[in-house]
Amino acid sequence: VQLQASGGGLVQAGGSLRLSCAVSGRTFGTYSMGWFRQAPGKEREFVAGISSIGSSTYYADSVKGRFTISRDNAKNTVYLQMNTLKPEDTAVYYCAARVGPFLVGGQPTSKYDLWGQGTLVTVSS
Repeated sequence: VQLQASGGGLVQAGGSLRLSCAVSGRTFGTYSMGWFRQAPGKEREFVAGISSIGSSTYYADSVKGRFTISRDNAKNTVYLQMNTLKPEDTAVYYCAARVGPFLVGGQPTSKYDLWGQGTLVTVSS
C-alpha cells in the first residue's frame, strides 16, 4: 500500500488549497485516514481525521471551521480542503492511514500505520 499526497503550493493568506492523497491497493475503504502537518523545527501534529466510510470526522482546534476532510472510496482518495489559510498553516502536510477503528480526540502519530511522503504548503502574509 502506498500513499501519495499532492496539491501543496504557495498561497497568500486568506486563500485556499485542496490537498489530495491517493492510496493504492484494495483496502482503502477499511482505513481511517488522517492528515498531519509538520512545520520547520516543530513536531508533527494532527490536523484532521475521517472514518473508513466517511461518517465521522475530527479536527484539531487550530483548523476547525477552516479545513474540511473528505474521502471518495471509489477513487481511493482522501482530501483536505483548506480555506482561510494563515501563515501559521505553513508546513509539510502528510496523509496517513490507520488500520483500526476511528479515533476521536487525541490522534498521536503512533496510532497511524501507513504514511505518505508529504506535500509542502506555504502561506505568505
